[in-house]
Amino acid sequence: MGPLDILNHLLNFVAPAAALALLLALSRCLVGSKTPLALSWWAHAAIVFVVGVAVLAAGLALWGRDGKMLTYAALVVACATCQWVLVRGWRT
Repeated sequence: MGPLDILNHLLNFVAPAAALALLLALSRCLVGSKTPLALSWWAHAAIVFVVGVAVLAAGLALWGRDGKMLTYAALVVACATCQWVLVRGWRT
């Protein structure tokens, strides 16, 4: 496998996390409190993207292959939880 094939596989592996992070970062103004947001949209997207890639990597390590529906379900739950924490913050 050549370097372009490896790059193609890596980009396809992280594509679901990237798409979800971008959608959540751009829709953060629709969800959440009325207070000003502390993070810029790209920092918000980067944090959600890192969480998403970690979940995808954990699914790959656990099942030995990517593309399992349970991994994608865990990706949605983890990114939604991260979105909630970033928008709402830790309130006591």
